[in-house]
Amino acid sequence: MTRILLPLLCLTALAPAAGALKVQVWDRELQTKVGDGESSGSKLVMQFVGDYDGPVVVLFAQTDEEKSRVTFPGLKSSYNGSLSKGLLTLQMPGASGASPTNTSLTLSKFLTPFKLTLSAQPAGLSLSLPGLKTTDTAAKDSSGKSGAAKDSSAKDGK
Repeated sequence: MTRILLPLLCLTALAPAAGALKVQVWDRELQTKVGDGESSGSKLVMQFVGDYDGPVVVLFAQTDEEKSRVTFPGLKSSYNGSLSKGLLTLQMPGASGASPTNTSLTLSKFLTPFKLTLSAQPAGLSLSLPGLKTTDTAAKDSSGKSGAAKDSSAKDGK
């Protein structure tokens, strides 16, 4: 029994933490969730409601292990901000003794000191496989080809 237990304990101790930093973005009245995300490794994957435009409250939830390890030093549990066209901006309160005005930071810049990168997408966006073209990509490709044909025909005319 101890032969099995000791290696199992060692593997458990070496396993990465199962928890992750979770983020929720709510409208100012905390009535509607307009964004949601979770960290995975060094990336924070966020989804936002595409048509929301206005003030928001951003809530961060750390696991107990992240708190005890101080993985995200100085991270508060909530920030005010605004969401417009999928771009989240956080209001950073001025430091004591500094000017009373708030400083705005995009979520991407806010995450830099925590060594996290942002991957944002509209909520409900489906994933696509490599090599497949969406309607938007196909339209851009066809307009690019027709533009190239015009350029080459203009060169031939000279």
